[in-house]
Amino acid sequence: MKIAVGTDHGGLILKQSVIEAVQRLGHEVLDFGTDSPASVDYPDFAAAVGNAVVSGQAERGIAICGSGVGVTVAANKIKGVRACLCHDTYSAHQGVEHDDLNVLCLGGRVIGPALADEIVQAFLSANFHNEARFTRRLDKVIALENQ
Repeated sequence: MKIAVGTDHGGLILKQSVIEAVQRLGHEVLDFGTDSPASVDYPDFAAAVGNAVVSGQAERGIAICGSGVGVTVAANKIKGVRACLCHDTYSAHQGVEHDDLNVLCLGGRVIGPALADEIVQAFLSANFHNEARFTRRLDKVIALENQ
């Protein structure tokens, strides 16, 4: 899979380990920055990741900021993005399996590289369970987005 990765300055340190984890799992990385510790605005990077996923340029995305909250809020403003802040492996795989999560959000100042590696692995190895109860709920989420 192609995985879009983007971060503001608050997630810069974690970004490199996330990229290494994605590559180690055999996926291609589309790096949307930032590459500098200078202060930048998280919505720009969440938008780059989200738009790459929605356009089909990437199959999934990973957005990082200091807490993970900002990129989650910003990414979810893009129609077609289902972003979730996950700091545990269960939420990362269950979000994909039940909710068709397509953008994983992480807090670079909240978790370290070892946990991020496990979360990224859980997120990228999971697949949506195309069962009636999950598709029914996803359809309702999409209807909310279209209101």
